[in-house]
Amino acid sequence: MMNIEDVREYCLSLPMATEDFPFDDTTLVFRIMNKIFGLLSLDGSMYFAVKCEPEYAIELRERYHEIQPAFHMNKRHWNQINLSGALSDDFIQSLIRHSYDQVAKKLTRQDRELLGITKRR
Repeated sequence: MMNIEDVREYCLSLPMATEDFPFDDTTLVFRIMNKIFGLLSLDGSMYFAVKCEPEYAIELRERYHEIQPAFHMNKRHWNQINLSGALSDDFIQSLIRHSYDQVAKKLTRQDRELLGITKRR
């Protein structure tokens, strides 16, 4: 089971990922080129919010009880993952990568080139 530090480490391993606390002292935000791709609650609740393609977001919510619409976020595009559930580390990492890719594909061509992404996906 991934813990908060595992999630943080994985997020920061992604190209040009950064972290900050723009909202409060308990919500760690992960960004790519100043665009948010993840929010990690440090208040002990074990929730992590990720951006998601809308149809995939619904499919995930229907299939896994650990995945719900993200609190305080656009429910169409954001899911929250309960890290204390039964989801595998590989699956959680794939959801983080999906979120990162969803944000990266909306970046400018110049920023995508800096990341090594040559075309929109």
